[in-house]
Amino acid sequence: MNEVLERIRDLQARARQGGNAKAREKHVARGKMLPRDRITALIDPSTSFLELSSLAGHELYGEDIPSGGIITGVGTVSGVTCVIVANDATVKGGTYYPITVKKHLRAQEIAQQNRLPCIYLVDSGGANLPHQKDVFPGRDHFGRIFYNQARMSGAGIPQISVVMGPCTAGGAYVPSMSDESIIVNEQGHIFLAGPPLVKAATGEEVTAEELGGGKMHSTESGVTDYLAVDDAHALVLARRCISNLNWPQAQAVGYPSGVSISEQSKPWQDPLYDPAELNGIVGTNLRKQVDAHEIIARIVDGSEFAEFKPEFGPTLVTGFARVFGQQVGILASNGILLSPAALKGAHFIELCTKRHVPLLFLQNISGFMVGRDAEAGGIAKNGAKLVTAVACAAVPKLTVVFGASYGAGNYGMCGRAYSPRFLWTWPNAKTGVMGAEQLAGVMAAVGKGSDDGLKERIEKETDSVFGSARLWDDGIIEPALTRDYVGLGLRAALGGWTEKEDTTFGVFRM
Repeated sequence: MNEVLERIRDLQARARQGGNAKAREKHVARGKMLPRDRITALIDPSTSFLELSSLAGHELYGEDIPSGGIITGVGTVSGVTCVIVANDATVKGGTYYPITVKKHLRAQEIAQQNRLPCIYLVDSGGANLPHQKDVFPGRDHFGRIFYNQARMSGAGIPQISVVMGPCTAGGAYVPSMSDESIIVNEQGHIFLAGPPLVKAATGEEVTAEELGGGKMHSTESGVTDYLAVDDAHALVLARRCISNLNWPQAQAVGYPSGVSISEQSKPWQDPLYDPAELNGIVGTNLRKQVDAHEIIARIVDGSEFAEFKPEFGPTLVTGFARVFGQQVGILASNGILLSPAALKGAHFIELCTKRHVPLLFLQNISGFMVGRDAEAGGIAKNGAKLVTAVACAAVPKLTVVFGASYGAGNYGMCGRAYSPRFLWTWPNAKTGVMGAEQLAGVMAAVGKGSDDGLKERIEKETDSVFGSARLWDDGIIEPALTRDYVGLGLRAALGGWTEKEDTTFGVFRM
């Protein structure tokens, strides 16, 4: 596990650097703050930024696109939990690749699900033109960003923009469709078409500042509401905008790791078992079954777990616990899913939805049981009960994959398709239809096993980094920090969870 962790730490450290040294130096020489420094200055002191999908875009396009050219995450601004979307102009001028669009939309999805205000730190050249067919025309392409802004604003979810560089073409709608917009003087520029295109289209010669500069938009067009002298001033204005929202303050759920809370009264106990031990409890050999109780004991308050139906369907562990004082219902994989385990899981989810208790799924699952006895025993319909319960549960759901995530087990344990508020994977995690060895065996059995490199390809495609680069998760996390991430995720999920919706289930086939 240490070897795997070192690999992930190295990849994440390189992603955090953004563009190459020349691009960063050029950025700073223009009087701009680096994008991660902007975020640090924006969020409240001594609070954590819950970054999403830092490895997005890794080895996707045959060129280096650190973090997919955009930094997204959840942070506390003026006491309010917010979603932050920051373009990284040091990466290909902050232009939008397909993965950039996907990552931006995922951040907006989190804002919508959790009713969190959005802050956009804009510094982008717009769509990456060579990839235009994959960023422009589809439903979930560039235009969906502005659709989401309109819908969120209509739903009362605040939209705040800070224009700190180029904001061109369709990107001009980000500040134009925000509730309030800030622009940095002689640095931010908003226009539907830049000076070269204007000259080509109309023959008019105009500078970027004349065409879409901060002073013009703040005094003439009214596209922006506040004119800042530099990045630092713009971020102060953004914090002021958030403080004037009359928005609920962040709940005290999940103090960030590394922040001293010795002088604060903790309404919870730390786990009796050290969370750091998680790095050694689960290895890279996923054939070795891990007792889910060992994971739970290092995540929950006081290692206290009120297990539900412990003697029935033991391959799925269910029960109630607290994480940083917040009650959660836990469903944790403890082997293959058989019919009794699936029925227990559906029953437990019903309990949690009736009591409005958030759900935490801990995945290490090879799938549902197969074979004649299992089929005759109704594994299909019983598994479907669990899948139905997961899909319909109208409470916040969080998922952590600490091992395998294979086949329909991915569905029954709240995989990506089931819209958990957050989904994180451990570095050793594998996600796929089945394991590489099993898949190669099936292909050989049906006469399609001539591809000698099939097993190796599937090994790569089920790897955690491969999946994280494609946004199958919200980031790869260190096992020892799982408790902290769950706590921060709960704080984000509960910050806007004001209306506790009742769950309506579909038909459970009997």
